[in-house]
Amino acid sequence: MSFIRNAWYVACWSSQVTADAMFPRRLLDEPVVFYRKKNGDVAALQDRCPHRFIPLSLGKIKNDAVECAYHGLQFDCSGKCVKNPHGDGKIPAAAKVRSYPVAEKHGMIWIWMGEREHDVSLIPDYSALDKESGYLTSTGGYIHIKSNYELMAENLLDLSHITYLHDGLLGSPEQVGADQVVKEVGNSIHCNRWMPNISVPGIFDMLFRRDGKPVDMWTNMEWIPPSCFRLDSGVQAPGGARADHGWYYGIHILTPETATTTHYHFAAAMPSGTRLTSEESAKFAEMRRYAFLEQDTPILNAQQAALGNANFWDMKPVLLTIDAGPVKMRRALERLLKEDQA
Repeated sequence: MSFIRNAWYVACWSSQVTADAMFPRRLLDEPVVFYRKKNGDVAALQDRCPHRFIPLSLGKIKNDAVECAYHGLQFDCSGKCVKNPHGDGKIPAAAKVRSYPVAEKHGMIWIWMGEREHDVSLIPDYSALDKESGYLTSTGGYIHIKSNYELMAENLLDLSHITYLHDGLLGSPEQVGADQVVKEVGNSIHCNRWMPNISVPGIFDMLFRRDGKPVDMWTNMEWIPPSCFRLDSGVQAPGGARADHGWYYGIHILTPETATTTHYHFAAAMPSGTRLTSEESAKFAEMRRYAFLEQDTPILNAQQAALGNANFWDMKPVLLTIDAGPVKMRRALERLLKEDQA
């Protein structure tokens, strides 16, 4: 499978790369190792020594360089070999590994794996997760998905499934047939659903009135290519207006590991009017984790297993009105991939 490479992808949460330890992860089907330099900045190198192809992540950090565990070659953060402890110490010209541009923003480590010039301003705005934002945040969520990232992306853009897969938690029966508006804004796709006077899903009842009474509900999902999502979702009193609680911003970020596996990072930011105890905050995080891990993940894994290595369109999928957003996204990815490879 080909990936859009000239784009920012989330490699991991910032907290996962600690001082004096290396963090390996396969991204876009390439092995990468992350580590922190003495000044705290993050470096990212190809996780494969060019000598005998041992993962550099099995070695040690020496000052701001990485030492291979097999024969002691050292590579600095630019990927250049800076030490050969053997013979006369001469360093072969081919003794180098690729170094990747990285940025640390919104509590995440982002990586640029393409050859074109990178631009940090292109990183999606997830400032609601920053400490100074004033939002109550729930971050650090991660699930390894055994499915293609495009399948997971469809799951996020088509939230009609919450009626069935997340009934009582994120969805409710009356959401069937909800009005949906799909629009394209630049390269982004928005899938907005409005569900008036419905029974309140459990997670929103906890955030709103805690009385089980009917509400108006919205789910507005934005796809930012190639694989970032922002969800504005919540409830309000029927016929009323959005309050200072009862809703949240959901952050969903997908990074392809391979053609059939995905790194899924998720977080949430609630407005300042939200009043949750530490125990309730933990319950909120657990409810979302349960929905994603215990409900979404088995479906996605089974979907990938059913598809195998077949091309999605070759399987001739039946298309419904709810597929408008996902189809637009797939077509956009095909176009953006061609532009990326041009």
